[in-house]
Amino acid sequence: MNWQEISGNWVHIPPRTRGIIHFLGGAFLAAAPQVTYRWLLEQLSLQGYAIIATPFVSNFDHGAIASDILDRFEWCVEQLRLSHKLPKRYLPIYGIGHSMGCKLHLLIGSLFDVDRAGNILISYNNYPARRSIPFLELVEQLPTTWGAKLPQAFSVEFTPSPEETNDIIAKNYQIKRNLIVKFKNDTLDQTLLLFPVMKERFPDLVSMLTIPGNHLTPLSQDPGWKSGTEFSPLDAIAQWVRLEMYREPVRLKDEILRWLNPIPSMRPLN
Repeated sequence: MNWQEISGNWVHIPPRTRGIIHFLGGAFLAAAPQVTYRWLLEQLSLQGYAIIATPFVSNFDHGAIASDILDRFEWCVEQLRLSHKLPKRYLPIYGIGHSMGCKLHLLIGSLFDVDRAGNILISYNNYPARRSIPFLELVEQLPTTWGAKLPQAFSVEFTPSPEETNDIIAKNYQIKRNLIVKFKNDTLDQTLLLFPVMKERFPDLVSMLTIPGNHLTPLSQDPGWKSGTEFSPLDAIAQWVRLEMYREPVRLKDEILRWLNPIPSMRPLN
């Protein structure tokens, strides 16, 4: 099926559904997740997972964003079941987040009573506003001759702040099974700060995986190269380039599916 918008979410449902993935993207990328993360999400859908990707516009109140996202997601699931697009039987729900999406899933799992079979947190990012929004850092560096009150006017922080977020997770996070994914060449990743907090809470059910890639690996898209009626040397080169481009996102996809279905006999065939 094609993507469809339902209750403020973008939805992609396979013919036979084995579970639900609630996906949240990174700041400035999450406004159209069905476009920016299309390849990865559709690959997961091909393996039997209904994808519900909730778009959001970033602002300073991350707690309010998390609450709004959860409301839209739960209403979407209800609408899908009422319309028989999802079976009414129990389906495990997994949260997958990228960058800021990880923080939002962590807040949802800490501040609200939700039913989740597990969360996958990719390239966790929890920087303060000054680091996340370059404009704020620029303002703070303006000459003092512009007025001593100017920097104070822009001294804003996310709610909850990075420190408050870590405290909330350490005390209240309820989702027991978690996979935290870190890319080797990701300069924005803060997984190493998150992992000990999560491990302390659920020592036997939190795992961390480091794989090749960078912060943008989950956004990789299929260039859609199609061979001509006769396979030419140009086609061979294009296919080789495509394989190289997709080596890292394919590894990410495979690791996600391996964690979702740790028993090989339970995995659908490609």
